[in-house]
Amino acid sequence: MTADPDTDTPPARLRPRQRLGVGAVIVLVLVAFAVTVGIGIFRGATGAETVTAAPSSSGEQTAVPAAGVYVHVAGAVRAAGLYRLEVGDRVADAIARAGGFADDAARDGVNLARTVTDGEQIVVPVVGAEPPAAAGGGTAASGPLDLNTATREQLDGLPRIGPALADRILAWRDENGRFTSVDDLGSVPGIGDKMLANLRDLVRV
Repeated sequence: MTADPDTDTPPARLRPRQRLGVGAVIVLVLVAFAVTVGIGIFRGATGAETVTAAPSSSGEQTAVPAAGVYVHVAGAVRAAGLYRLEVGDRVADAIARAGGFADDAARDGVNLARTVTDGEQIVVPVVGAEPPAAAGGGTAASGPLDLNTATREQLDGLPRIGPALADRILAWRDENGRFTSVDDLGSVPGIGDKMLANLRDLVRV
């Protein structure tokens, strides 16, 4: 019996095509595996800090930067600068990130247990720096004066700060909520660059 050329195809003709199809699938699987491994190695090498946000209204998830706070550590430390800390870290952690106290640091001039806030400046005074006067003409207060909690009398006790300028500082604080940096003092009318430089080691936020 003769095979019909339009309907019967010899099995031998299918085998090379089948082998080619299986080989292509294996190659694609290997390529996909290599790409996945490569992406994992790249992410591990970069050490990017990201967290996955909650799904959006479209059901997609987006990567956002990990939470943290930024503080400016200045004064008598070994490596002053801007540092990223975790929420809940304390002044002691910020000073440690800045290399620790310098040899001439007045270590009792800062509250190491205080929790840091985003955008603040931590100034470590040097030994011998004139501390701000205490309210009521008493003994000198230990450490720089906190601009966000200082009273009119305490501000008046700072060098070259009289009652009128103390009132301006309090008015600026009331209008703007709080001081986020010692440099904000430069925005108070009557405080120039020279006065700000003289006050920098005597106050904090």
